Amino acid sequence: MASRALPDGGPTSDGPLEVQTLSIPIADRLHWLDRFAAGLRRQHDRLVATVVEELGKPAWEVTLTEMLPLLASIHWHRRHLKRLLGPKRQRGGAWWQWGDAVRTERTAVGRVLLIATWNYPIQLLGVQLVQSIAAGNETWVKPSERSPRAQSLLLSTVRWALGEAGIPQDMLVECDASREEGERLLREHHFDHVLFTGSTAVGRSIAEIAASRLMPTTLELSGHDSAIVCADADLDLAARSIWQAVLLNAGQTCMAPRRVLVEAAAYRHFLGRLAPLAAATSPLTMVDAPAATRTFAAVRDALQRGGRSLSGVVEPPNGRALRPHAVADATPESTLFAGEHFGPAVAMTSVADLNEAFGLHRSVGQALATSVFTRSPKAIRARAASLGTSFVTINDCVRPTSHPATALAGRGTSGWGASRGAGGLLALTREVTVTERGWLTPPPEAPSERLMVWIRRWSGLTGGHP
Repeated sequence: MASRALPDGGPTSDGPLEVQTLSIPIADRLHWLDRFAAGLRRQHDRLVATVVEELGKPAWEVTLTEMLPLLASIHWHRRHLKRLLGPKRQRGGAWWQWGDAVRTERTAVGRVLLIATWNYPIQLLGVQLVQSIAAGNETWVKPSERSPRAQSLLLSTVRWALGEAGIPQDMLVECDASREEGERLLREHHFDHVLFTGSTAVGRSIAEIAASRLMPTTLELSGHDSAIVCADADLDLAARSIWQAVLLNAGQTCMAPRRVLVEAAAYRHFLGRLAPLAAATSPLTMVDAPAATRTFAAVRDALQRGGRSLSGVVEPPNGRALRPHAVADATPESTLFAGEHFGPAVAMTSVADLNEAFGLHRSVGQALATSVFTRSPKAIRARAASLGTSFVTINDCVRPTSHPATALAGRGTSGWGASRGAGGLLALTREVTVTERGWLTPPPEAPSERLMVWIRRWSGLTGGHP
């Protein structure tokens, strides 16, 4: 991928982006959102078919988990873009600022690099494109090497919509999809923000390169999340919701539960609800054979450490196809319990109470979304922040996290910065403050002692002991 030239002929590979590329009116960006949504609807069948071919997803899952959330995000940004990015008058200044006018506005950061992931190739990249372009940024995209055709088709739809909205199509720069391209871009070009979605190991490397060049980053990395089932939970609901999340996208969902922690009083009954669901599940198609092998290795490790297959079946993968596994009585020392896998398998164990469940959950140290099943949601809401995750979902798994207004913000080894929602949009802009002095003009010389006495009294700076 070669760098392009700006209208004045200067290269874009170094230094900040020229100002003229940042001045696209909000009205034009809103029009682009409308046309992008229209283009997605027109290209729905082609996009779905391409994802099915590349990743083996069921067509219905592509529609429900990729297309619909992306369209919802477009609609949300269409409604809230002016409110979030438009100029605002700031009130509440100090008394010595009487008469001053202070206004803030948001403008694009400049040039943004999106290093895309493959597990939700349309939804995740699509929302990031919505936010970057709606903020007015020149946007470079490095597609995933595992879903290059689907993401290239998505980018062609974005480019078509730019033209329809009268926005220069070279505001979108499509890069090579090879594995090496991301590092090359980071080393050879300057970006005002880099957004990466993927593994912690790759995220760490990107952070090191970007930091050495003073380029800000948002890292949306994986979680090793928990589902917690309280003794008073609706166990049928818990079993269905958790198992559905384990199966979603063949288990290749960052916020899906890797382990289930069940209060002892409900443990046996919960396993009884989940067992028939696990037994009735057919093999699922994963992204590739090595991914299926790694997931099954985690299952086997849990079984060797004393766990047992809830379905009674332990079946190794057949190429990309892997039968989902639920392992009961998994020990915290097992790889499956730690959540290092990325596939349709889950570890289950009994805990004495919620305190033990919360402690085990936090001990893993990498989480994005925690699910809690209970008939007493008020008690969980009061303790939600102590779970240390971006999302706490009560009586459901994964599905509510796709709300377009919510930001995804990792912590520690799950990443940093915000993507999606208001937080993600604002992260791809910078605030500009414009002030205008009012009628109160300070004297050029030092104030008199009499004036200083008045100022101190007016401000409550009278001295004395606290």
